[in-house]
Amino acid sequence: MASIAMVVTNACSPDPRVLRQAAWLVREGHDVTVHAYDRQEQHPMSESHEGVRIMRYHLGKSPYGGMLKTAVGIRTFNQKVSRSLAVNPPDLVYCHDADTLVVGCFLKKKFQTTFVFDMHDLQHTWIRMSAPHSRFRKFLSRQMEKQMLRRLKYVDSILTSSGKISVTSKHAGFREYLHSHGYSSTVIENRPEYEPMTERQAHDGWCVGYLGRIRDLESFQFLLDAVISMEPKQRPSLRIAGDGVAFDSVSKLLQTAKENLQLDVNITGHFDSSEFSEIIQDVDVMYALYSPVRGNILQGAIPVKMFDAAANGVPSVVNANCLMGEVAESEGIGLSVEWKNTQQLAKNLIHLRETTVQLNSTSVRERKRLLEALNPLLK
Repeated sequence: MASIAMVVTNACSPDPRVLRQAAWLVREGHDVTVHAYDRQEQHPMSESHEGVRIMRYHLGKSPYGGMLKTAVGIRTFNQKVSRSLAVNPPDLVYCHDADTLVVGCFLKKKFQTTFVFDMHDLQHTWIRMSAPHSRFRKFLSRQMEKQMLRRLKYVDSILTSSGKISVTSKHAGFREYLHSHGYSSTVIENRPEYEPMTERQAHDGWCVGYLGRIRDLESFQFLLDAVISMEPKQRPSLRIAGDGVAFDSVSKLLQTAKENLQLDVNITGHFDSSEFSEIIQDVDVMYALYSPVRGNILQGAIPVKMFDAAANGVPSVVNANCLMGEVAESEGIGLSVEWKNTQQLAKNLIHLRETTVQLNSTSVRERKRLLEALNPLLK
């Protein structure tokens, strides 16, 4: 049995990918503790989930998506975790995303701890999201990327969340990004663990939903423009649930539309996995479109909500001309839309409103891939 320390800079409340993979390792007989950064100090400091221990660090409130305050908070968290793990070093340190790599590098250099990096995203692209044309942010993004790539030389195994779906596939994923910089990786897609569900509860009208982090206003303005372009009798209700840096601005936008255009809008905040299963019952089409200026969209991001929705029979609309669109259409779980093509979005939403889909590939394959990648390191 190996002792494994996972590190993640969110509250893990929950983080389905982190907890799913941690639980798989617990089932193999390993001792797994997740060290999580509870930035808003909203959750218990110690908790157990399917045999996984979650230790949350309360270090003063820090925002998601901010600049200086966020950076300082993450740095303090990484320092605290490093000091904590140095007292009793684990057999393996498992760093989720690039902002935790410093912990793995510290343990590798000081104790020769086995070091795994799970790259869910291109973390260095996020700093450009709120101001994609800023030269300063572009410079910072490049520096962050260089720092991440330098740290990868200490890693024993790299996992990532996307890759080309076939040799002839047009669109690359994060695996190909890493390969272009000289690093090999194993793709572990972020697919749900539960069995596909296709039976849907009947409800009046139809509804377009967005369930997840609310990070930018532009995506919701695009959705609103498409809904407004429809004939009034064709318009869906909108169900938005989640939290994030753009929650207040998106709430204001949709509340104004609700009052001025008599749209049926329901927007609520943070939800957990059990609530997702309830909310999705009211949704007919999942909205998962994002501004392409977020570099990770064109470089291989696949929205988790697309897989979670499909597991509940709900199709999605996603970005065209990138990997997520290719996956959605090749698996028959959604349609892709060109960014800012309002007519195409409206048309595809209406086309999918009475469609039920089935997710044929859940996390069974991903679990096998994870264990095959990590078992040699855990012996």
